[in-house]
Amino acid sequence: MYLKNVTLTAFLAYALLSGCQTQKPATAPSEDTATTVEAAPAQSETDRKIEDLLSRMTLEEKVGQMAQITLDVVGKGGNRFYSAEPLTLDTTELRKALVDYKIGSVLNTANNRARTPEQWYAIISQIQDMAMNQTRLKVPVIYGVDQIHGATYTAGGTMFPQQIGMAASRNRELVRRGAEITAYETRASSIPWNFSPVLDLAPDPRFSRQFESFGEDPYLISELGVQMIKGYEGNDNSIGHPEHVASCMKHFLGYQVPTSGKDRTPTYISEEALREYHLPSFKAAIEAGSQTIMINSGIINGVPVHSNHDILTKLLKEELGFKGLVVTDWGDIEYLHTRDKVAATMKEAIMLAINAGIDMSMVAYQYEPFCNGLVELVKEGKVKQERIDDAVRRILRVKHNLNLFENPTTNPADYPKFGSKEHEDAAYQMAAESITLLKNENNILPLKKGMKVLVTGPNANSMRTLNGAWTYSWQGEKVEEFAGRYNTIVEALQKEIGAGNVTFVPGVSYKMDGFYYEEFADKMESAIAAAKKADVIILCLGENTSTETPGNINDIYISDLQTDLARKLAQTGKPVILVLNEGRPRVISRFEQQMKGIVQIYQPGNYGGDALADVLFGDVNPSGKLPYNYPHYPNALVPFIHKPSAEQRKAEGVYNYEADYNPQYEFGHGLSYTTFRYANLSLKEKVKMGEPIEVSVQVTNAGKVAGKEVVHLYSSDLYATGITPDVKRLRRFEKIALQPGESKTLSFTLTAADLSYTNREGKQVTEPGEFEIRIGDQVRKFMLEGPDLVGTN
Repeated sequence: MYLKNVTLTAFLAYALLSGCQTQKPATAPSEDTATTVEAAPAQSETDRKIEDLLSRMTLEEKVGQMAQITLDVVGKGGNRFYSAEPLTLDTTELRKALVDYKIGSVLNTANNRARTPEQWYAIISQIQDMAMNQTRLKVPVIYGVDQIHGATYTAGGTMFPQQIGMAASRNRELVRRGAEITAYETRASSIPWNFSPVLDLAPDPRFSRQFESFGEDPYLISELGVQMIKGYEGNDNSIGHPEHVASCMKHFLGYQVPTSGKDRTPTYISEEALREYHLPSFKAAIEAGSQTIMINSGIINGVPVHSNHDILTKLLKEELGFKGLVVTDWGDIEYLHTRDKVAATMKEAIMLAINAGIDMSMVAYQYEPFCNGLVELVKEGKVKQERIDDAVRRILRVKHNLNLFENPTTNPADYPKFGSKEHEDAAYQMAAESITLLKNENNILPLKKGMKVLVTGPNANSMRTLNGAWTYSWQGEKVEEFAGRYNTIVEALQKEIGAGNVTFVPGVSYKMDGFYYEEFADKMESAIAAAKKADVIILCLGENTSTETPGNINDIYISDLQTDLARKLAQTGKPVILVLNEGRPRVISRFEQQMKGIVQIYQPGNYGGDALADVLFGDVNPSGKLPYNYPHYPNALVPFIHKPSAEQRKAEGVYNYEADYNPQYEFGHGLSYTTFRYANLSLKEKVKMGEPIEVSVQVTNAGKVAGKEVVHLYSSDLYATGITPDVKRLRRFEKIALQPGESKTLSFTLTAADLSYTNREGKQVTEPGEFEIRIGDQVRKFMLEGPDLVGTN
């Protein structure tokens, strides 16, 4: 039984608010009523509760619901930015925030540090006790955190690969299972709101948060994003269930494509590009029922998104019909004044953001100016009461849906599977399926278990780099403190083939108390000497952990020291297996040709070392596929989705307009220890616009070991009117397992709408004409016949 941490007084107050517990929901309207245009929709029981509560709230109580503060504000300590350890709450500050200012939400941890489930329970119970027993209307607080690749702010929680690794797995079932486990362990921490998933299109390898995304393809992001939302919220979005959480899709919209490649800097995105590439994942998530959304901290076409009424209200709330809660990112209303200079005062910034469509401000620290300023703005008529009511109505609906009025906390004692072997096994499986084999010259992999191995490089003996940022702390700098019981790459290899067969010399090390890019030579010459005695070298390179603005980068070449180490090791004549452990693809072309094997592990979590060891020595057949283009050069960042001119062939005559499309490895690339053969691609030569497009293909495991293959279906519109078509687009994918010699025939169904593009009016258009379907090395063309199919968006 899940603990209902509500006193009798609070329960009676709730009963008065919500009415008798035996009250039944409104019955469905009759068929006649349903078809009457003038009839208003029946009001649900939850809606009645919300309207009743809203009608009794003062303006100050409503505004308080719209403010969110970080935990340090109410922690005992010298100031709002720091809490003393061991963490305790300052009841005076808590009372001021919740009782005096009626604050409705708290987020984050204190001192940038993970807490045990028991600590979370004690902290949040104290917050909810004050909210439910010492405020006039007994409205519970909604608590939120960034548990983005597992229970990342809960000590002892299960850590999965970062989202970019999940995308590489192409395994919908594992993505969903990971989200289910994360929801369970987040609720075990008494937290009901998770700021995840990231649904940003992420085609720019310079960007500091690419690892938090599902990569650079809209269809892939949409498919996996929906699975993550189902995992968090359940099939029916029943977030009141004690093992579900409210999801929060982010960062709406266009966040990961700043012109500079640096976090929270401006970008320019056309209407067509915004709708064609950036919008689909959020549209799919809204249709999947995600309850909340977080806004892009950047600037699009000169307008900060947090003050953009066209995006937040017209597009999100009106066109897409989003009924949930819209929350800012950290401090972003204040930034309209201090950073973006579109508001001369903080009060004006509040007015711009709330009128644009923001429902809740992640104020973080200084909540008084927000609350006081918004109350004044309403009284002055600069923010309408209707806008406040709309925002608070959305907030209360999420709180009701989470069942917080009845169960404001959940007790970790009721979650026996927290951190269990069952959960660990799921994290390991995701890590194993995410690992992507990029190069395997002369089938050097898998390695033989009797080999003498040198393990070297700055990522070889680090749990921090295996996990990445948002792991026990924001930048990931506290990982080693919490993850000592897990295996680094070195430790996993020692367990895999015996400590006597493994030599470890770092060669290069990160300065763990410095910036992510700070490193130093660490026994490099000793590493070179040790290489001469080894049968094979496992070289673990990449980058240290970082995210957001601290992770901004000026040069995406892998560092000079790591390049020097790679070259010197290759010169020994011993085969080098390069293991890439990185949050974004750092350019390796200066030494890539000298590597005999290359394995991309992304940031695979606490079980990434174990999974890598199993892949390197053949216990696991790799099946990951790149979720982005891996760039060859820093100035050759053409994304996977691009126009024909980006790979134009050499022209005849004086002016040579040849274009060089040259990724080191392309989106979808990923090798196996077996061979998969494609045959018998089948579809009709002519299809009418309204007919389904049926496609089938046979896939055979022609090798000697079992393996998993991701079957990608791409389409190409050979000619379009007005807007040049993309070279090819991913339309379907499926991951299958095949035994040696086994064949499977896969069938896919497309519609004409799947082949559409966004025209200059922002409409989805599918034109008749010739199209091409590509699966593996199989290519077939067909004619789509009939009039244009025009959609709305």
